[in-house]
Amino acid sequence: MKVMKPVVLWCFLFVALTACADNDEDLVGLWETYKRFGPDVEGPIIINQGLDQAEVGPFVVDATTNKRLFFKHVEPEGGDRLTFVELTDFTRTSFRLPNGLGEFKGRMDDGELRGHWIQPAPIQIGQRMASPVTLTQTESGLWRGKIKPLSAEYTFYLRITLGDEDRLTTFLRNPDRNLGVFTNIRRIDKNGRDLSFLGSFRFRDEERELATGSYDADNDILTMVLPPWRGGSYDFRRVMDDTHSAFHARALNAGAWQYRPPPQLDDGWPTATLSEVGIDEATLRGMIDNEIRNVDDHISSHRVHGILIARHGKLVFEEYFHGFDRNTPHDTRSAAKSLASMLVGAVIQFGLPVNVDTPVYATLRDEDADRDPRADAMTLQHLLAMSSGLYCDDNDYNAPGNENTMQEQTDEPDWYEYTLNVPMAHEPGERGIYCSANTNLIGAVLSESTGFELIDLFSDLLAEPLGIDTYYLGLQPTGEPYLGGGSRWLPRDFMKLGQVMLNGGTWDGWRILSEEWVEASTSPQIKIGDRDYGYQWWINHYPYKDGTVSAFFAAGNGGQIVMGVPELDLLIAFYGGNYSDSIMRRAQQVLIPEYILKAVD
Repeated sequence: MKVMKPVVLWCFLFVALTACADNDEDLVGLWETYKRFGPDVEGPIIINQGLDQAEVGPFVVDATTNKRLFFKHVEPEGGDRLTFVELTDFTRTSFRLPNGLGEFKGRMDDGELRGHWIQPAPIQIGQRMASPVTLTQTESGLWRGKIKPLSAEYTFYLRITLGDEDRLTTFLRNPDRNLGVFTNIRRIDKNGRDLSFLGSFRFRDEERELATGSYDADNDILTMVLPPWRGGSYDFRRVMDDTHSAFHARALNAGAWQYRPPPQLDDGWPTATLSEVGIDEATLRGMIDNEIRNVDDHISSHRVHGILIARHGKLVFEEYFHGFDRNTPHDTRSAAKSLASMLVGAVIQFGLPVNVDTPVYATLRDEDADRDPRADAMTLQHLLAMSSGLYCDDNDYNAPGNENTMQEQTDEPDWYEYTLNVPMAHEPGERGIYCSANTNLIGAVLSESTGFELIDLFSDLLAEPLGIDTYYLGLQPTGEPYLGGGSRWLPRDFMKLGQVMLNGGTWDGWRILSEEWVEASTSPQIKIGDRDYGYQWWINHYPYKDGTVSAFFAAGNGGQIVMGVPELDLLIAFYGGNYSDSIMRRAQQVLIPEYILKAVD
């Protein structure tokens, strides 16, 4: 046996000990991972000429047809165009794939087969989604279109540094749902190749192991194992040069922000420059360089995904950050509640038998001698103004009508029925309490009163006249669109909702809503806490020059905002990723008053 010389042995031990001492430093840096979970069905869809058979990928299934009344848009010779919508008998076609892999519902309209594809629930949302699909007829008579479902995916970043006592510190960044706020990982313990991710679940202070993992030094792969409902195991790879990583708002070495006017597209938005509408470019440059492009050094850094500004009906500012762009549908969360108010106004404008005095229980249920008599006084207006009186509070986890409670329970899949069974806590109109179930129940009243499916009311009375052909509506377990929030839109399209309100109810010549409905919706109807609330629109007042201006806005978790300032003929939209983090309000509390309003002449 060969004996190692002392000097060689000492060198070997020195190298080994040095490697151990420096081992933790191997993990320092930015790591990222991306995982897509489906859906498996996407791409071409073919329906035969007889409309009785459909082909999607490897599936060939029977289709059914029937006749139903739908809305028909007619071009008038003058006047408000929506006034000339009429009802027409259409051929309706539908089919389902096996094992819940998808469903199509459409109708013949002006030589096209238009409808919606209903996909399985993406992992990051938990609800089935409906998106528009249009099929056109080929020379051979086949109807062809393309399914583009919402991708089920997660992206995660880990920023790992050496903190006090050379301990590995980190935070988990997730732009899809901001899961790092809940899985609040703060540091890593490394034992050989094994990793322990330590921190605390939100609202708890004690430190504990939140996830396990490992480090493969040979391949430089860091693995983290999260719970199955968050995707399970993820392999993170090191970002060798993070200069252009979407972890940052913009490229790290980019110079001062340079203004570019929004492009003129075919989405109905006229465009102009900032100077043409009296907005100072230098002030907005300060907002971008000082506020948006700050270094993301902790989990609660303010993360803005997009900012859009329009004035005098023209889009003049459009900027995106953290890898987002105008072609990526963005989660609007509760900002989409304002859609429910506009849908009511559009139904009333069309002349269907609905108004703010429509009773809720008398419309949706038969007489019930055991019903709380206070429920009989509840009207559609109370749902619109969040003053139903139901024991329903999204900020009270003990309230049976709490949104999470309703969506997580499995005994009653019909969320309309679930809400109607929530006990009364107050007289209708007595108190304003924020409750998503109120907003969702508006859909039941509209469908029952008009006899039309909610998705058809939305498609015909809002999406079509607004020129919106890309969106994803979350569905309830029973298939109706969920009006409580969470639909996904292209940023320029969702902003149109605010422009309709600023225009007094019109878009591109279409009369969507009456001026009276716009006025009522954006005027204080009740107080929720210390804030004014209209019909699914918040109302605020901001300092402007030597006075104040009033603003109405749709607001959603994460920093989603569509805000109109009528006195300035100004529209502002923010999209963000600070879900369930109070920093989300920085846009409406700081960026709008301190930068945008100060930039407006």
